[in-house]
Amino acid sequence: MSSPSERLAVVDALRGFAIVAIMLLHNIEHFDLYHTPANLPAWVVSLDKLIWDTMFFLFGGKAYAIFAFLFGVTFALQSDRRAALGEDFRPRFAWRMLLLLGFGLVNSLFYHGDILSLYAVLGLSLLFVARASHRLMLALACLLLLQPHALYELMRALPAPAAKLPDPESWAYFGRANAYLANGSLWEVWTGNLSNGKTGVVLWSWENGRLFQIPALFMLGMLACRLRLFADEPAATRRLRRIALLALILFLPLFFTVRALNGWTGADGLKRPLLTILGSWSNLALAALLVSGFALLYRSGAARRLLSALVPIGRMSLTSYLMQSLVGTAIYYGWGLGLYASTGASSAILIGLALAGLQCWFSAWWLRRHSQGPLEALWHRATWIGKPAAARPLRQPG
Repeated sequence: MSSPSERLAVVDALRGFAIVAIMLLHNIEHFDLYHTPANLPAWVVSLDKLIWDTMFFLFGGKAYAIFAFLFGVTFALQSDRRAALGEDFRPRFAWRMLLLLGFGLVNSLFYHGDILSLYAVLGLSLLFVARASHRLMLALACLLLLQPHALYELMRALPAPAAKLPDPESWAYFGRANAYLANGSLWEVWTGNLSNGKTGVVLWSWENGRLFQIPALFMLGMLACRLRLFADEPAATRRLRRIALLALILFLPLFFTVRALNGWTGADGLKRPLLTILGSWSNLALAALLVSGFALLYRSGAARRLLSALVPIGRMSLTSYLMQSLVGTAIYYGWGLGLYASTGASSAILIGLALAGLQCWFSAWWLRRHSQGPLEALWHRATWIGKPAAARPLRQPG
């Protein structure tokens, strides 16, 4: 790419965009404590529905996909930098994922929907493909994106497609979680999240194909880095435009097919796996459109100045992600302010925007005084423990 700083800037800005989108979604969901306030005026109910539908259309299943994609980009950047020095980054990366698991478990104390712990475990898959060819990596990613388990469930349902399926297993865990999230003490939330909540999230991720999609997105991120997709070069611009056009062409029929399936009342055995498969493809297509559109906008001077405001929060994504869980759950859960009971989507989105603005300001303020965010610095130092200071990288991307 043109320079390491330019390469990191667009990646950091895009990561900041994903963090803000995740923040907004988490707020309207009350951090997985779903509740609709009673006795709201009809116009507020309508506004809440409009905000909810719009936010999930834009970011539901897409913000996390962008975050996972950038995880792969970051791995490729780190691996390439160490390879240039004649080092194999994979052993250090395995240790880095163990550290990330620790951060994720701390985050899970407050918010059972934590994705860091999932990334830490699934990130180990990159150890096996780090030196794979472009074609092999793309083939593996496509195979995972086909949603093998959902395809198996679809084939198994064909002999009796009208059979009524039981509720997904994760629902029972989330139902139990509502009680302690709404009314439990902080200790009850911690213990419930690490046992009941974490089990429910893993089951939900399995049921919805996330455990296949996440490693595939990691690999696509690696490929994007190898192909210099974020370079400020004419060839990269042409690739991004083609990706944006293809994503748009694929998204429209997928989106309307998923909408039609949601309204379909028959053949439950076919509907559920089809929704998993086609829904994941629809989300991926829109996520690709968002990524390519963002990267193309970043190439223009006026847009770059605006989007660069997201670079600091993107550079402090680990700190920002944990901060939003701590602050958000304190606002909405019963052990804190308990605002889940009185805030609909329109109120919660305003809280989310205020928190996102504060995080952007804090990140910029912090990085004017430090080279990394507080948790990023801790993660970086722990990653390179045992290595002479002179041989450590100055700053790991992401």
